[in-house]
Amino acid sequence: MGNAAETLYDRLDPDVTDPADLGEHLERHERLGRECAALPDARHGLERGTVVVDGDAVVRGYPSVPRALVLDPTVSEHFDAERVVVEEKLNGFNVRIVDLGDGQPLAFTRSGYLCPYTTDRARTLLDLGAFFRDHPRAMVCAELIGPETPYTTHDYDGVDSHALRVFDVRDRVTGEPLPVDRRRERCASYGLPQPRVFGAWGPESAPRHVRRVIEDLDEHGREGVVMKSPDATTALKYTTETHHHAEVAYAAGTPFERGRDFLFSRVMREAFQAYEFDENGDRLRERAHDLGESLLVPFVETIREVAADGGVGDEHVARGDPEHVGALLDHLRAFGVELEVIADETDGDDRVVRFRKVAEATRDRTRHYLSGGTYDE
Repeated sequence: MGNAAETLYDRLDPDVTDPADLGEHLERHERLGRECAALPDARHGLERGTVVVDGDAVVRGYPSVPRALVLDPTVSEHFDAERVVVEEKLNGFNVRIVDLGDGQPLAFTRSGYLCPYTTDRARTLLDLGAFFRDHPRAMVCAELIGPETPYTTHDYDGVDSHALRVFDVRDRVTGEPLPVDRRRERCASYGLPQPRVFGAWGPESAPRHVRRVIEDLDEHGREGVVMKSPDATTALKYTTETHHHAEVAYAAGTPFERGRDFLFSRVMREAFQAYEFDENGDRLRERAHDLGESLLVPFVETIREVAADGGVGDEHVARGDPEHVGALLDHLRAFGVELEVIADETDGDDRVVRFRKVAEATRDRTRHYLSGGTYDE
């Protein structure tokens, strides 16, 4: 059971009658000299990634945000506030940053893993000292974005390597969010960068305004929006056509790593958006062509790459302190990820490693079919 389960049970009132029921689900790891016990999945009324550090400090997980497939009437059905605040949803890696009282911020992944690499990036990219001195129980929720990240890679104007954008601030123990306006004012006063805010509208008129925002984001290859109630307790996300097609291409490039559910959910998002945005069907064939191209082209390119004994998988870059970059690669390997290092260089004080997360299932199964193996349906 351990102290971690007792701490969660005593402080957070989870939906269990015995802390032992909670303790058996905790996954333990030690990084940066801290002992952590995390919930890898949501259960007992606690969010995925809720973690206890050193048996005492609670860091609450980030709640799952539901998705709208159509804006109208979903927005008005979902929100009962007088207005809905609309911010940009960035395509990156979700992290939670806290300071447990020693002036050394720690960064946790969505599943509750204390990541040395992301911690180093948070300490380097954000000036958090004054913020945490004034708000010691705060949990800074941020997105790691940019073309050089070891997780989700996407190009953004003004981001040459990588950056962090703060999209939420919560109490690290209770998970209670700071209202949107107060969060934006507080982060701005401490110089913490945030996603763009597009406006705030009533639930009945918001779909019309959000649609215009989405169409503009689509033209610029961006991901989408998150709609929030002013108190930040209710949220809803919605994404662009460009993002749907990019996700389909991502799945098709390593088809045996991502399940059919991953692919189908992206096609479903696109179908409902096409229904709502293209009432007359004027663009339906164009969208269908683009979607089919997103699916078939990377799939065939992967088959050709395997046939030529080339590398298959997602390519990433890790840039930062050499020790923490090394710890990141060790962490990925410890979780069973086969890595192929493409380049390992030094840029000033930074170690810069370009690597491929080898898609083993796609490589092996494609080789099997190309050598005459049969496919059982």
